[in-house]
Amino acid sequence: MLALTPGEPAGIGPDLTVMLAAAGKLDHIAVIANPEMLLARAKTLGLELELTEFPNRGSTAQSLSIVPVALPNQVVAGELDAGNARYVLNTLDRATQGCLNGEYSGLVTGPVHKGIINDAGIPFSGHTEYLANLCEDPRPVMMLTAGSLRVALATTHLPLKDVPTAITESSLEEVITILHDDLLQRFGIVKPTILVCGLNPHAGENGYLGMEEIEIITPTLHRLRRERIDLIGPLPADTLFTPRHLEQADAVLAMYHDQGLPVLKHVGFGHAINVTLGLKIIRTSVDHGTALDLAGGGEVETGSMIAAIQLARQLAMHKTGS
Repeated sequence: MLALTPGEPAGIGPDLTVMLAAAGKLDHIAVIANPEMLLARAKTLGLELELTEFPNRGSTAQSLSIVPVALPNQVVAGELDAGNARYVLNTLDRATQGCLNGEYSGLVTGPVHKGIINDAGIPFSGHTEYLANLCEDPRPVMMLTAGSLRVALATTHLPLKDVPTAITESSLEEVITILHDDLLQRFGIVKPTILVCGLNPHAGENGYLGMEEIEIITPTLHRLRRERIDLIGPLPADTLFTPRHLEQADAVLAMYHDQGLPVLKHVGFGHAINVTLGLKIIRTSVDHGTALDLAGGGEVETGSMIAAIQLARQLAMHKTGS
């Protein structure tokens, strides 16, 4: 049994949820959300939706098993409301606790809107950091996958000016170790090979374009290679993402968000998946945002949500050895 949180109620997360439920694709999934909001969105989309309260084992394939969460204000598709920001976090709190206590085997998350949560006076930089805090895991690692391409990040949601100081030998060692261990243990890759990007253009060009490669990245890679972690790099990011390099590797480690993710989303947008590594729980997510302009219109693509559910199931099955 997986948990699913639709995310921002004014966005397309509720659309995806009710569309998949109507298509019979939410079997063995508990949706952590407000039932009235989902029924209203289904009506807007012209879909029949049957709700059963979790854990009703007698529900039909087309029904939606729900764990109700109160929603302060009525939702209008496409219109953000700061008064509903705490509701979004409450769904994450409930789902995460359920995963930690064994009620659910993993968590699939719909898109949230960081801006409206912060407008509500709640500091929030993203799912990755929030879930890590709930799980008391100090170093979450964000990785997106699309087909055979996996791109993890040494830093997550930071302003670009803060990235260089956030990359230290200790932080980089932690991230690489978590990435290696999760590829091994959760993805079942026997001897993972990881390509590592440099931070600067041309990977610093021997210090002419920056010293981070010489002072931080290269010494860390040397040290981890002695621990038998298979690492290639640091390589210039503009040439690393080519078939000649990628065919050697199981994952890429980019130094910051917009170094690696534009390439991955170009390859796989619409069916890519966000995975949080380094957590006590399994968590996958869609690769897109709330798309407020599409909410309630019935024109959304369900591919990324379906892929996120499938990967969460695969990871959960691998974890249990079934």
